[in-house]
Amino acid sequence: MSTLAINLQDIHYRHKDTPANYAGLSIEQWKVGITERVFLYGNSGSGKTTLLNLLCGILIPTSGSVNLFDNNISTLSNSQRDLFRAKNIGVVSQKFNLIPYLSVLKNIQLAAYFAKNSRPDVNNDVKTLLNVLQLPNNIIHRQVNQLSVGQQQRVAIARALINHPRLLLVDEPTSALDASAKNAFMDLLMQICDNTKMTLIFVSHDTALSHHFDSSLDITTLSRTLSKTEENIA
Repeated sequence: MSTLAINLQDIHYRHKDTPANYAGLSIEQWKVGITERVFLYGNSGSGKTTLLNLLCGILIPTSGSVNLFDNNISTLSNSQRDLFRAKNIGVVSQKFNLIPYLSVLKNIQLAAYFAKNSRPDVNNDVKTLLNVLQLPNNIIHRQVNQLSVGQQQRVAIARALINHPRLLLVDEPTSALDASAKNAFMDLLMQICDNTKMTLIFVSHDTALSHHFDSSLDITTLSRTLSKTEENIA
């Protein structure tokens, strides 16, 4: 069995709506070991979010293979990728993407539903996660639009963790937090990774956070943006 969580080979991606002189994201090779924690940074527009979307199967590369835990998700059907993502990948996006009019419990239960997670103890798992994330018990039935930004962030983490993912993708989660809340969040996230042995890819502009991670990677050293001329030559 491979010790790799992520293995990208000859990846190229170009969105159909990108300008004509922009050929896309190109990654010759990238490997991340199981339980490794990677801090990924780069300027706006450098492809960080595109890379995360390729990793979780929301985007499919124009060419190349995205292998996660020995599964080439690039070859799966849409429904197969959706199920693989739900069962194996937790995602915490910058805007959290919670459903505002649903309760905390319903938001987290939806993630379990999409993963076909029918464990009878799911609700107990929700309560345990909320406790671990230091959220009060009475929050569980409140609509998420009634919560603070910090509370919504922790609900988004609980939703990402409910199916015990093997890979956690986190995109700019601390941008709306003050310094003390940011430090508390990072300490909590690292503790969760220690306890669950998850692989973590963490995207941020804030390089001051990089000391929490096993490795730091500027996406420009991983990828290159090809011009249309360069693409034709290649």
